Amino acid sequence: MKTLLIAAVLAAASPSLTLAQTTAAPAPQAPAQTAPTVPPGPAATGMPVLPPATEAADCGGLLRSPAFCVTAQLDQIGALADAYTEHLGTLNWLAADGDDNRIIFVRRRDGGGCDGLQMVAFYDESKPAEATAPGYLGFAVIPGDVCSSGPASPVAGTLPQ
Repeated sequence: MKTLLIAAVLAAASPSLTLAQTTAAPAPQAPAQTAPTVPPGPAATGMPVLPPATEAADCGGLLRSPAFCVTAQLDQIGALADAYTEHLGTLNWLAADGDDNRIIFVRRRDGGGCDGLQMVAFYDESKPAEATAPGYLGFAVIPGDVCSSGPASPVAGTLPQ
């Protein structure tokens, strides 16, 4: 979980951040989803821009959900993700779950419950995945109390296993 690998499964794996279609050909229609969906959370605010990244206000035009994004060369994204993981650790965020392209962070609230934050790694799959191509990290808040397992939790049952 330390190093994020950029892979094509991001769109299917992220309940709050979703890749926009990057190919000209229409994608096959997926069957209707029966599981509850979670509305996208707001973009994470107050995130620093760590070197060697620069802010990418539009997230490269690749996300349909609000997020705070940074960009760097694709070959720098893994180390940059590690730097953000370390930075978030200093702010009491714990890496709780994730996959190759996403890390879910949780932090206890003073009054009980937990806040959630996700960091996703992605790039424009319609272009060659060259070392110097732009890669992105997106940060978004996960709405609700991510520590609650009751029926009122908007994220209950939505994280992939």
